[in-house]
Amino acid sequence: MARATLVAHLTGRPLPPIPDVPGAALQRGAFVTLTQGGALRGCIGHIADERPLGDVVREMTVAAARDDPRFAPVAPDELPDLALEISVLLPAAPLATTPLDPSGIVVGRDGLIVRRGRHVGLLLPQVATEYHWEPEAFLAATCRKAGLPPHAWREPGTEVLAFQADVFGETGEGG
Repeated sequence: MARATLVAHLTGRPLPPIPDVPGAALQRGAFVTLTQGGALRGCIGHIADERPLGDVVREMTVAAARDDPRFAPVAPDELPDLALEISVLLPAAPLATTPLDPSGIVVGRDGLIVRRGRHVGLLLPQVATEYHWEPEAFLAATCRKAGLPPHAWREPGTEVLAFQADVFGETGEGG
């Protein structure tokens, strides 16, 4: 469905219907990641789990291609070179961390959300593995993503949540 949505969006056709399968109706957050030649080309997601997964994936597929502020919108001629990955978020839970013991984080399994006031940053579980980060580096990067100093996870008033994700996608470029 994500591939068909991306093709329809880039070619100006109507988006495909959401398949009538049980998974599409689950109330989940999700991120859609686009890569080109193994490099990030766009990634946008929806954290909250108040909408059906099929709707979220369809909307985030278009957003990843069009709205990621780090990149120009995807052009139709890029379509054959793009691969899609979907990360379906499982519920997040507060993580008890101390300055000396972030050992509750399992790199490769856990994603992180850091919140303080209006600042929110999220990094998917696969990011720490990709960059070979230990838990403290992962926490620091998530804080920076939230627009906070890298040590903010140690400060009172900063909430750290961990979550897991079911991650699947296309192998190679273009599906």
